[in-house]
Amino acid sequence: CAEYIRFATEVLPAVTPAPATTTATTATKETTATTDGGKSPLQRAIIRGLKTEAAEACAALLQTESPLQIVNGEIVPALDEVGRAYEEKRSFLPQLLMSAEAAKSAFEKIKAHMLVRGGESAKKCKIVLATVHGDIHDIGKNIVGSLLENYGFEVLDLGRDVPAQTVVDCVEKTGAPLVGLSALMTTTLPSMAETVALLREKTP
Repeated sequence: CAEYIRFATEVLPAVTPAPATTTATTATKETTATTDGGKSPLQRAIIRGLKTEAAEACAALLQTESPLQIVNGEIVPALDEVGRAYEEKRSFLPQLLMSAEAAKSAFEKIKAHMLVRGGESAKKCKIVLATVHGDIHDIGKNIVGSLLENYGFEVLDLGRDVPAQTVVDCVEKTGAPLVGLSALMTTTLPSMAETVALLREKTP
């Protein structure tokens, strides 16, 4: 019995390897990081088209980073990757639209955050933003709007598929000196030209 006790208390600990919990955990984290390409939770959510996860990840980032940092460092790179995948035919229109919706949910969190802190600085001036009539793509417009709001502009976002007269009415009502128009499809470029012509006619 004495020999068994000595073996259990002295010999066995000396030859038994230490638990590999820490190593395994580290290896798991490294594998995950490698698999995801080192992307953040927000970038992964946008690329995968996960709206709820994107909103939650953005809300978490807003606790430590500015809206501008999140847009430039998180959302834009993720959308760039989505665009490249689409161009290279590694993803298709449904995935593109899902990623756009995920990015939109992140922008909504950013807008809500900026509204809360809106009184911190004086607004520079008003600018009207709109995606022209016949076009429903608004990712670029949303990025520009967030950047402008971050720099103190009062953004009047009319949304997408906006008729020319609606843009003119908003400018006349608010006196906004700046207008930004967005169009992705070449088929809607005439709508942009129509809006610009009407603005020059009605609000020279």
